[in-house]
Amino acid sequence: MKKTNAVRELDQHKIPYKTKEYEVDESDLSAIHVALVTNTDLERIFKTLSLLNEKNELIIACIPGGDNIDLKKLAKTAGCKRVEMLPLKELTKYTGYVRGGCSPVGIRKKHESFIHESAFKFDSILISGGMRGLQIEINPKDLADYLKMKSGDIVV
Repeated sequence: MKKTNAVRELDQHKIPYKTKEYEVDESDLSAIHVALVTNTDLERIFKTLSLLNEKNELIIACIPGGDNIDLKKLAKTAGCKRVEMLPLKELTKYTGYVRGGCSPVGIRKKHESFIHESAFKFDSILISGGMRGLQIEINPKDLADYLKMKSGDIVV
């Protein structure tokens, strides 16, 4: 397995996790595809979204793979006036990751992180491992505690 920033950081902080590698389909980077190829319930696949607030500060949100972010709810939870999706062309500059391989772990730029409250129904969830074709299975409480994530209802 290739060591990504996310994997190295979890190892360094002794946070337990497992990895799942899968065949990448460049034409389908969706969470639904990841759920199918990893044989995991879609509710347990958490996609990582990168957003900017009105001050152009990075905000990371992890939401269930089948859901859509609610920008107003996230802004309220984050205490911002507004948030908008980070333009795709800016993703690597802000996060160090590419679309389909953006992990909430291992982002060097200072940012706030949020996770949908449904994550805590599960013993483990899957998040991107920091590259396409790699998922990290992790306890959501361990993830939220480590990243100091705030939780709430942030989906439509």
